Amino acid sequence: MVYRFTIISNEVDDFVREIQIDSEATFYDLHKAILKSVKYNDDQMTSFFICDDNWEKETEITLEEMDTNSEEDSWVMDRTKLDEFLDEEKQRMIYIFDPLTERCFFIELSEIITGKSLENAKCVRKEGDAPKQTIDFDEMAKIDQNLDLDENFYGDEDFDMEDFDEEGFTMSEGNPYDDER
Repeated sequence: MVYRFTIISNEVDDFVREIQIDSEATFYDLHKAILKSVKYNDDQMTSFFICDDNWEKETEITLEEMDTNSEEDSWVMDRTKLDEFLDEEKQRMIYIFDPLTERCFFIELSEIITGKSLENAKCVRKEGDAPKQTIDFDEMAKIDQNLDLDENFYGDEDFDMEDFDEEGFTMSEGNPYDDER
């Protein structure tokens, strides 16, 4: 059987990839096909998560062995075949490609093609540019500093920026802890 996966991103609206791969291929084979389709380096600790219909994470399949608890099953990409977890159309997965910030792709098993097999995975649809593989923390800090907080902050019309100090903490007359020092 051949699986056709549709991959989207919550960061880039017009980003779509479709990958066809044999059902007996490993999650590692799918991982490599995804990286190739988006031109990412293979230098991150990535993971797949099998999800329920609401995208809630259930089972993790890691790039490297992470067995910290011998009582729990541990699934590793290069030893786990796709058909061990995926056997119905519309099954969902999340692929974490930036582990430090939990950035991910959303993947759906969009079609199962019976009576066929594939030697190698192939990207059959490529639209839009992929999001950056990793985000620089300095860049994130600049974005956070430029947030425009106004009187409609969290829908509170009584919000007043002068009620907060530079770091966002509420200021009050005098420090209640001054007497305790």
